[in-house]
Amino acid sequence: MARRSSLSIRIVEGKNLPAKDITGSSDPYCIVKVDNEPIIRTATVWKTLCPFWGEEYQVHLPPTFHAVAFYVMDEDALSRDDVIGKVCLTRDMLASHPKGFSGWTHLMEVDRNEEVQGEIHLRLEVVPGTHASRLRCSVLEARDLAPKDRNGASDPFVRVHYNGRTQETSVVKKSCYPRWNETFEFELEEGATEALSVEAWDWDLVSRNDFLGKVVVNVQRLRSAQQEEGWFRLQPDQSKSQRGEGNLGSLQLEVRLRDETVLPSTCYQPLVQLLCQEVKLGTQGPGQLIPVIEETTSAECRQEVATTLLKLFLGQGLAKDFLDLLFQLELGRTSEANTLFRSNSLASKSMECFLKVAGMRYLHGILGPIIDRVFEEKKYVELDPSKVEVKDVGCSGLHRPQTEAEVLEQSAQTLRTHLVALLSALCRSVRACPAVVRATFRQLFRRVRERFPSPQHQNVPFIAVTSFLCLRFFSPAIMSPKLFHLRERHADARTSRTLLLLAKVVQNVGNLDTPVSRAKEAWMEPLQPTVRQGVAQLKDFITKLVDIEEKEELDLQRALNSQAPPVKEGPLFIHRTKGKGPLASSSFKKLYFSLSTEALSFAKTSSSKKSAFIKLASIRAAEKVEEKSFGSSHVMQVIYADDVGRSQTVYLQCKCVNELNQWLSALRKVSINNTGLLGSYHPGIFRGDKWSCCHQKDRTDQGCDRTHSRVTLQEWNDPLDHDLEAQLLYKHLLGVEVALREKQRLLSGETGTSSPTDRGGAPKDPLAQLLCVLQDLREAHSSSVAGAPPREPHHLLELQT
Repeated sequence: MARRSSLSIRIVEGKNLPAKDITGSSDPYCIVKVDNEPIIRTATVWKTLCPFWGEEYQVHLPPTFHAVAFYVMDEDALSRDDVIGKVCLTRDMLASHPKGFSGWTHLMEVDRNEEVQGEIHLRLEVVPGTHASRLRCSVLEARDLAPKDRNGASDPFVRVHYNGRTQETSVVKKSCYPRWNETFEFELEEGATEALSVEAWDWDLVSRNDFLGKVVVNVQRLRSAQQEEGWFRLQPDQSKSQRGEGNLGSLQLEVRLRDETVLPSTCYQPLVQLLCQEVKLGTQGPGQLIPVIEETTSAECRQEVATTLLKLFLGQGLAKDFLDLLFQLELGRTSEANTLFRSNSLASKSMECFLKVAGMRYLHGILGPIIDRVFEEKKYVELDPSKVEVKDVGCSGLHRPQTEAEVLEQSAQTLRTHLVALLSALCRSVRACPAVVRATFRQLFRRVRERFPSPQHQNVPFIAVTSFLCLRFFSPAIMSPKLFHLRERHADARTSRTLLLLAKVVQNVGNLDTPVSRAKEAWMEPLQPTVRQGVAQLKDFITKLVDIEEKEELDLQRALNSQAPPVKEGPLFIHRTKGKGPLASSSFKKLYFSLSTEALSFAKTSSSKKSAFIKLASIRAAEKVEEKSFGSSHVMQVIYADDVGRSQTVYLQCKCVNELNQWLSALRKVSINNTGLLGSYHPGIFRGDKWSCCHQKDRTDQGCDRTHSRVTLQEWNDPLDHDLEAQLLYKHLLGVEVALREKQRLLSGETGTSSPTDRGGAPKDPLAQLLCVLQDLREAHSSSVAGAPPREPHHLLELQT
């Protein structure tokens, strides 16, 4: 049994932000922090006070986190970025919104007295005395304090207040992980109700000391316990807080907290077996469960349920069979060929998710070079005469500006070039398309052809494939490359228009140049010859894609499975020295790294032969490094054991906070089951004769901060978590259980039966079986809450073969 928390985050847009630049505008972006740890940075939207981001993230983290904060920043090229304001959502606030927090919220002023973080280690005792008891407070150490100085650290000391007296520790210079080991005593008066206050401060020579946080101890409760020791989370000083909304603007967010208690695998086996049995039997079986699940799932959570089901069946090797069943169900209720797969049905949502999970690397290979070219060229492209702005184009000759006709022709030629390049890459990619994607498209093509066999519907099987491949996969990725990880930044207005027009052309090709799609925008007519040629190419590509025999598919799949695909790859800077002396950016050498399920490797370039660097099983921790260590906030360390078991550390520098967290997330996920994972680490480096973070002189010191092995970002290439997907599905079914029971009652009434049972006493009706399985899981969860081990399920199912 394991407890897991996750945050689903969508940063939608901002409005009415204040102008931070002399131009009367701002260049806003968002930083997301969980307990003051930066985990996400959105792209910058240039020169606007009403930015749109539309970026989505999922973060897995320990259930002990306290708050998630959204900082809206203004990017500056020549100075430090300005803080516009923030929105803070506490864990309790998110827990009070089971369906998620959604809406506009005002940005609040960032108050330095509230920007606290970290914990302090205290030992508190009530010591009996001859005349009166004494209160003893030992200030041992602190960790993860907020860096208040320009060097990326602080100079912390502690003030202890009780009953009108104040005592202070010594100052520890340049550390966010100080160790004091100092003890203070106060006379404890009988019946006194005053609390003990422990405040952490950053000492400054010429300016006011900065507040780092405080802990307030209930002395009456301490009297009863006599002694207490532990790590206490530092809290803001609310008495000094003067937050205000002012005119800082608003932020639209969608944030959902999910807390799950995941039971042992055996508890979910009946649920998984029951669903797998239905998918294996397909339309030859009773065919109740999947249609009922779709019928009882509201439109707002259909994407979530589709994703959960698809991942569950991917883990069972039945994704193709599951999608095939959905295809048949939708084909069975569709009479008009031109409406096929055009709704947001469970089949459409599941296929969308399938392409992102199984085909994202393929999409990057096809679209990546074309998207890069569009961004690099930054050409002005416009086909709509009502929107042409000749002044934006410049001059075609030395003095003569281009005419509108010349702009339109040049724009059409640019789009032709991009479309031809895309279709050529697509036609060459039949073998590169993942085997499971090819097999799924082949099955879809055959099912549609069987359902609409007449000559007048000869294009319908092709349109069924392109409705997913072009309209729901390629076109959205072209329009929003940032959201498909094709680019790190959003497109500017000019590039965005080019991408939109290219996506429209791809949609026309995907629609096989039907009269309906052609009539929508008459100004697209200059591209029609290229579109018609593209339709022929696309149909030829699909024909080849679906004609590969299954035996050849299996052989290719075995060959692909024998290779370890990269989990994460890209250029990083590796530190070349052993941490001697002041460290500058020149100490790093650029190499191309690749992380697979076997090792972290590197090469001089992406095409060079790779050398194994760190074996996966040797990784002990992957963590961030303090900014002051290398003068950069984007450095990580990988701690591993060498061939003789000695602990070694390599320092790698990333180009931004997103890349840093993606690498950390990937490293943590592939090594999560390693033996010997560290529980603590040093966020600094060993320089000279001591650690830069806590100033300890023992190089083998265990570490001054906790490791963060469970904090990860969800990516499309994540390994499947079978038990979590089963738990998420159980929770959804529990929410619609009333509708399931009503459906089961209606079905029983139609057949005139009352859920007959097999010899073991379990009901034969699949829907009745599902309700029994849900009851067993409910009891298992109740047992886990009470502390007892979950019981074996009552109704174990036997799969039919």
